[in-house]
Amino acid sequence: MAMIEVRNLVKTFSVTRRRPGLWGTVQNLFAPERRLVTAVEQVNFDMREGELVGYLGPNGAGKSTTIKMLTGLLVPTSGELRVDGFVPWRDRSRYVARIGAVFGQRTTLWWDLPVIESFELLQPMYRVPPERFRRSLDTFVELLELGEFLNTPVRSLSLGQRMRADLCAALLHEPRLVFLDEPTIGLDVVAKERIRQFIQHINRERGVTILLTTHDLSDVERLCERVMILDHGRVLYDGTLATLNHRFESDWSLVVTFAEPYEDVSLPGLAPVQQENLRAVYHFDHRQVAAADLIQQLLPRFRIADLEVRRPSLEETIRRIYNERLLHS
Repeated sequence: MAMIEVRNLVKTFSVTRRRPGLWGTVQNLFAPERRLVTAVEQVNFDMREGELVGYLGPNGAGKSTTIKMLTGLLVPTSGELRVDGFVPWRDRSRYVARIGAVFGQRTTLWWDLPVIESFELLQPMYRVPPERFRRSLDTFVELLELGEFLNTPVRSLSLGQRMRADLCAALLHEPRLVFLDEPTIGLDVVAKERIRQFIQHINRERGVTILLTTHDLSDVERLCERVMILDHGRVLYDGTLATLNHRFESDWSLVVTFAEPYEDVSLPGLAPVQQENLRAVYHFDHRQVAAADLIQQLLPRFRIADLEVRRPSLEETIRRIYNERLLHS
């Protein structure tokens, strides 16, 4: 069942600026230069109920504009958009009660109130029955380890504490769909892992559908099976991480540490790209040659102290997609 349906989505903005060379003139004052900027261009995708999808792209790619249309903050210029049976900007009052959102470093909590009072204000706002609200609150306080700062004013929280509190606030009304925009930005390793575990829990255990935007590709590798990659308002890729790796990550490396020195450590049709002392690095196309086959060629000929197969990072793979502008087929 589709939770999100997007068809030919377009969003343009009219940008006004002074004409160059006409500073202070009457013409500049009354006839500024206007041009249309396309932020999202013919975007199409569906998301099934219960999916956790990474929505990726550099700054200016159209991610935030898409999210704002999905949450009802912006109206598309053209195209169709339906989320959980609603048209977000038309059914906004009913729609927002069914979704949750966390937008990077912009908090939805009351700055001068203790965290627990911010949470309690949400219960009547979303009209959540008190017993159900308390049950959800107790669960999330435990999962996100909020107990130590529930009575601390929001303004006094660290970034990691505030992000955990914002996540809790976004889920207390038990939404079926959550939009997460940079939920781990600026956090240390421990805080990131705690938030990733929580995101994974609400998706797998509660079936919450999640659209995740992030620049931290470790979030994607840890959480997402499917990714969409945008550039200049268009979708370059929509599919699984496994398929992405198979299509675009061709050059793998085999790093070998020999137990003793050898003059010639080349393999049939494959010379080491780097060789220093007892260490050699071979580059190969994993789609043409299996790493296991190379290892089987090495073992009878050489004494091996250590072997390591290295794949390109997800960041390198995505950079290649941008560089080559490879549209998905």
